[in-house]
This record gives sequence, C-alpha cells and structure tokens, in this order.
Amino acid sequence: MSLDVTPSIAPRGLADRILRRGPLEAVATAIIAAGVVMLMQPFSLTLYSWSFATTLFGTVMFTIVSKVRE
Repeated sequence: MSLDVTPSIAPRGLADRILRRGPLEAVATAIIAAGVVMLMQPFSLTLYSWSFATTLFGTVMFTIVSKVRE
C-alpha cells in the first residue's frame, strides 16, 4: 500500500482569480481617483455634480473589498 503524497490542488476558476482583494482594491482606488479628478475639473458641471457620488461609491467599495480574503 503506497500513500500518494502529491498535493491535489483544484484548478481555480476565473471568478476566484478576479474576486480577490488586490485587483478589487485597485479598481476602488481608481474610482476614488476618478471622483477627485471629476471634482477638480473646471469644464463640465455634470461631471462636477457626480463627483461626490463617485468618490463615495469608491470609498464604500474600498471598505467592503478590504474585508475580502487575500
């Protein structure tokens, strides 16, 4: 009787690779940065109007994503 000592590693799916803390934190940070840029630009009142909501969404997303596993 022999013991199989090779580890059986299940292949990770696409969702497991995407839904990780690193990439999602990068997306949240980019959304926050876009909101700040929208706030500082002097050309479009519509972009300025949506800047707070965009920044808030990015901040909430970052807070939630920081609880996701590594």
